[in-house]
Amino acid sequence: MANGNSTILTSEQEEMLRKPIDEHISGIQQRIDSLRTEGTNQVISIQKRIERIKRERSYTKEEKERLLAAARVELGSAKAVETKNEREVSQLIKEAVAYLKEHYDREYYQPVLQSCEREKVLAQEKYHKHVTELERQHQETLATLSEHKEIKEEKYVYKNRLFDVKMELEKNLQQIKDRRHAAYIYRYHLIDLLRMSKFTFLETQAQKLENYKYTFNRREFLLRNGLYIVIILIFIMLCIITPIVKNMPLLTYNNVLNILQQASPRIFLALGVAGLILLTGTDLSIGRMVGMGMTTATIIMHKGVNTGAVFGHVFDFTGIPVPMRVVLALLACICLCTFFTSIAGFFTAKFKMHPFISTMANMLMIFGIVTYATKGVSFGAIEGDIPKMIIPKINDFPTIILWAVAAIAVIWFIWNKTTFGKYLYAVGGNAEAAAVSGISVFRVKMGAFILAGILYGFGSWLECARMVGSGSAAYGQGWDMDAIAACVVGGVSFTGGIGRISGVVVGVLIFTALTYSLTILGIDTNLQFVFEGIIILSAVTLDCLKYVRKK
Repeated sequence: MANGNSTILTSEQEEMLRKPIDEHISGIQQRIDSLRTEGTNQVISIQKRIERIKRERSYTKEEKERLLAAARVELGSAKAVETKNEREVSQLIKEAVAYLKEHYDREYYQPVLQSCEREKVLAQEKYHKHVTELERQHQETLATLSEHKEIKEEKYVYKNRLFDVKMELEKNLQQIKDRRHAAYIYRYHLIDLLRMSKFTFLETQAQKLENYKYTFNRREFLLRNGLYIVIILIFIMLCIITPIVKNMPLLTYNNVLNILQQASPRIFLALGVAGLILLTGTDLSIGRMVGMGMTTATIIMHKGVNTGAVFGHVFDFTGIPVPMRVVLALLACICLCTFFTSIAGFFTAKFKMHPFISTMANMLMIFGIVTYATKGVSFGAIEGDIPKMIIPKINDFPTIILWAVAAIAVIWFIWNKTTFGKYLYAVGGNAEAAAVSGISVFRVKMGAFILAGILYGFGSWLECARMVGSGSAAYGQGWDMDAIAACVVGGVSFTGGIGRISGVVVGVLIFTALTYSLTILGIDTNLQFVFEGIIILSAVTLDCLKYVRKK
């Protein structure tokens, strides 16, 4: 007994409770190990030997084939033994797991859990008692002091003592938490030995849930998800208010599809700039890229001869088959956007120019060139059949959403499964360390800008199809801020090397849904900018807090 209380277990008592379980499972484990010695263990050992022989370069081809042939014969024999003992091993494992299910919780874990709960209560009582005593001593000391300096010093000492007591409480609570967690996961340690690291789906989920609860920190959770929680609450309020004000529901199937349709081209833009933010950069030219891409795509896919001129020349693509014009428009958008992002990328990577400057220069050049070339006019509509070719509706389902899903899948693969993706995170996290380890920082930065250009081109091409043309130099104004804001809200940190694709997608959906909801409610566009600004400020503040806490 600890502290004279029978409900609190000492470590020796805890071991005594667990001893019968350990002895029973150990007996079964020994029988399983003896059955695996000539079977499963041999199979694993021989398979490793075969892999070593295959990698070994000192052997001649004939020697390697001879050794592999001999090893495969041994492997066949070992597998035969494994198969022969498999049924008995499975039965023993089933018996051990059934025993744990019957005895572990009742005879060991529940007593430990009750002990921990009681110990937690006593720790809290001890803390409050100590605080009360310190307060009494502090007041008595203050009563004997008269000088301001002495009173100030006493208050400082008192504050430090309170801090020490609080730290002692947190230490004790953490030890209790560790003890309970260790008791919980010990069952899975035993199962791990029995099954050789194989768990059922429910066992895996139970361990994940336990580990989440064990590592959960309320402050960290709020720093990571507080903004999402607030935005969800705002959206719920909008869903409640809209039927009252507008006499129509907000969260309908058609509205959800409309939000996803509007978000789809923007996802391409956000995915592009996310890679740059990952490198502690940004891109102020996204909106102008969209205007340039929309104008280019509209000119190529225009219905009939173009009504407007480019540098005084009127283009006529009517002699080219429509499918070829669609492909040509896509290639033109990608090439133009990639050309300009490559310029910004070169100056950023080669001369270490801040992306804010290089992309701002891009923004001014693109807008100036496109406006001068087109005199700022809109080029009207594209061929009516083109949207049906690019983004047809299947049973009222807009397939433009599938384009966005495909982009998300591709960029997720690049970020998480390729060498370039690993280098992207490495350079974003610490460019100097990445360079020392042999990574070409120049190539990684150029690659990120080129990838962004490809995505911008694709996004503007899709937007042209969605809007059935109407391309002009002014189109896309403000989209750069929306894309950057979506990344920030989605958790892509401006400190570099931190961010996930899922966060980017969530950020785009949040802003699109919020804008759509406020528009339905009839909120003025200028006020919508205020809402977006508050969200961005909150997101960056939380990001800064996380960075400071990490440092």
